[in-house]
Amino acid sequence: MAGAGRPAVAVAGAGRPAGAVAGAARDASAVTDWMRTAGATIKAETHAPPPELFIWEAYVSTAVYKAVVGIEGRFAPYKWDGRAPRTASSAAAAASAAHQVLRHHFPKAAPRLDAALAGTLAEIPDGEAEDEGVAFGKLAAEHIVELRRDDGRGASVPFPARPRPGVWRPTPPGHEPFASAWVGRVRPLLLDSPHQFRPGPPPPLRSARYARDLHELALYGGRTGSHRSPQQTDTASTSSPWTCKAPSPTTPPGTGSTSPRRHACTRRPTRPGPTPSSPPGTPNSTTAPGGPSPPSGRRTPTATPRPGRTRTGSRC
Repeated sequence: MAGAGRPAVAVAGAGRPAGAVAGAARDASAVTDWMRTAGATIKAETHAPPPELFIWEAYVSTAVYKAVVGIEGRFAPYKWDGRAPRTASSAAAAASAAHQVLRHHFPKAAPRLDAALAGTLAEIPDGEAEDEGVAFGKLAAEHIVELRRDDGRGASVPFPARPRPGVWRPTPPGHEPFASAWVGRVRPLLLDSPHQFRPGPPPPLRSARYARDLHELALYGGRTGSHRSPQQTDTASTSSPWTCKAPSPTTPPGTGSTSPRRHACTRRPTRPGPTPSSPPGTPNSTTAPGGPSPPSGRRTPTATPRPGRTRTGSRC
């Protein structure tokens, strides 16, 4: 009984058999382990930039969610009313669901995925609960695979806009096409439409806001001499195909940067883009680094560095 004036605190596992607590820990570990396996498999098989990785990982995590909720309940199922016996193993179901989705989309990784599944199942007691979990996990995976069929993944997105000030264009020196444009049009998993929360158009080229934003981009987006903090650089590296890292301690000072470190950036390898005849992109991706300078005779507003704010772009 809680003491006077002290609220009662629920202790994890209190009142539950030791086997049930161990089983819950095993279930959670299976989910964590298989999401790590998913991330490693997707990166190895696709060499895709981060926005595409998020799509593939969403397929796997949704299948795992459906498999576990279909056994344990507690939460609303995702576009499915499938249910399994409560005696089924959630860990086996989660592993089976992730394995099946990954194996379907990346068949060349089958040997590694089969070995990983065998390792997970080896930690689960053999019997009906394990068999039920494996079977139900496969059903959950098959449902999400069918649900996401023809969802716009990897579709060609033409970019017919003529080059002009303020319109995105391939960035020198590589002049590579706009990567992963299909992500902006793929059928969402939860939203009603990919346009539901899309931002408005960019500001006019001759506006003070455009000049201010362009100046801030130059301050924070440069490969060297940037105002970025190390934390902002890490964030940019996570969300772009560029790898930015701090140089060795022998880097000479005097870079003109307010940051204590400079950062060297190299582009991570990605899959070849679409043919030049169909350069991808969207009209909303218009303001390009290296765009026009502010009109002559107008003063360029000075951007004040904003702590914690990160800008990412084709140049980190």
